[in-house]
Amino acid sequence: MNAEIVAVGSELLTPFRQDTNSLYLTEKLNELGVDVSFKTIAGDARPHLTLVAQTALSRADLVIFMGGLGPTEDDLTREAVAEALGLELWRDPQILESLGKRFAARNMKMTPNNAKQADILTGATVLANSSGTAPGQWISGKYEGREKIIVLLPGPPHELKRLFEEQCMERLRSKLPPAFIATRVLKVAMMPESQCDARVAPIYRRFTDVTTTILAGAGEIQLHLKARAPELQTAQGRVDRLAGELEDELGDAVFSSQGESLEQIVGYFLQMRNATLAVAESCTGGLLGERITSVSGSSRYFLGGAIVYSNQLKADFANVPEELLKKYGAVSRLVAVALAEGIRERCHATLALGITGVAGPSGGTPEKPVGLVFHALAREAGTEVVERNFPGDRKRIRWFATQQALDMVRRRLM
Repeated sequence: MNAEIVAVGSELLTPFRQDTNSLYLTEKLNELGVDVSFKTIAGDARPHLTLVAQTALSRADLVIFMGGLGPTEDDLTREAVAEALGLELWRDPQILESLGKRFAARNMKMTPNNAKQADILTGATVLANSSGTAPGQWISGKYEGREKIIVLLPGPPHELKRLFEEQCMERLRSKLPPAFIATRVLKVAMMPESQCDARVAPIYRRFTDVTTTILAGAGEIQLHLKARAPELQTAQGRVDRLAGELEDELGDAVFSSQGESLEQIVGYFLQMRNATLAVAESCTGGLLGERITSVSGSSRYFLGGAIVYSNQLKADFANVPEELLKKYGAVSRLVAVALAEGIRERCHATLALGITGVAGPSGGTPEKPVGLVFHALAREAGTEVVERNFPGDRKRIRWFATQQALDMVRRRLM
């Protein structure tokens, strides 16, 4: 069975509001073995809503509408779905009475427009809303010759979640054939998306029963694997088999096979090696330290460090020789080395990172363009340096720089 989730509300088509209910519903539907094939956002215009409802019903077995069940003029989900299904609405006197009592209990007068919340599609089952005034509705039957399930849910998240848990989960479980969805996420550091896909596509194309989705971010690629089967063991087995073959192909470029973040993995390795880490950050301005300390328990391996933005602080806090700064400039290989070695000595750390670069958008030159970053990793046996030219804006360059630095630590400790 496949599903479509329709989020209703013109506010969701502005820059100021975002649909989050569909994330919750997707998780719950996946637990039931249902794939979500489509997500749609529709504004509060009845012709548009009706068209969206007709389209969703034509391509999905289960259609869930979220929002548009309130008392105001722009709450039109009931009317649009009724029109799409060719059904009439009728006003339920029991719901109307319940609404009146709810308002009276709060010493409030119920305005006439609230009565529309008692309008029910012919043949629908009313889903009691214990957290709000607008009940949900459930319709199952044939539409254009195919069995369909249509669910109308209120939009406020606290109402939707409680109503779905109380009224929909068991109903869906009793209607659906046994099915399970298994997933895995592999994460790859500092590899171009096209290069990664060129290596793994010949492998995942052979697994026609596993869906592979590739997501690329700043310095990280995620391979999302998903399989559906009547038994969880079968689905998990297929996903794990593919994950194993992908890991064999990509080798140590894969830093996580169970969804962990790069900073978590670095923390695991530091603890395994009984090692400590310190940092001296220039262009990243504390972002590296923030990422490391976002992991609970990081105090066991992260000693601290310094944000050495000015040349004077590079010299004072990380012992960078002033002659190096004058001769080569703050953004240079030798200064990155001095930052790492200086902060390692100051903090008595096993490992230390030094980062210096041009984050932009200003400050770049032909010799040292925006995006140029030097990363140094110091240890007792010596210091290694990676020079990179990162694309993008200031925020993206700074994130790339911390990703590269963390990956250097991971690879060194492997």
